[in-house]
Amino acid sequence: QLRLVESGGGVVEPGETMTLNCVGRGDTLRDHAIGWFRRAPGKEREAVSCISIEGNTEHVDSVQGRFSVARSLLDNVVYLHMSDLRPEDTAVYYCTEVTPNQKTCTFSAVMDMWGQGTQVTVSS
Repeated sequence: QLRLVESGGGVVEPGETMTLNCVGRGDTLRDHAIGWFRRAPGKEREAVSCISIEGNTEHVDSVQGRFSVARSLLDNVVYLHMSDLRPEDTAVYYCTEVTPNQKTCTFSAVMDMWGQGTQVTVSS
């Protein structure tokens, strides 16, 4: 069974970049669509980006053009590259398996199972 572990968070200033890691254990990421989500203080968890089994990506409007998703099937890792970070990007970031839709991905989690996430803080 696939288990995902997030890492790579930290504190950055506005405008800086950061890359988060989502390591797959127990199964190959080749067969799974993976989504990134985040929960800001006092807010509900929201979708951010996802990558399909075929490697196609989707992003919500608030991060379009700033965030990108990539994966290394060799290392079994999905990356979330974040640039031009803003204070409103401050949140705990999570990755989870999402439901595929033809050759793209959705923001529907396959199971309501979440790891510890990784904290991203954008502050001057």
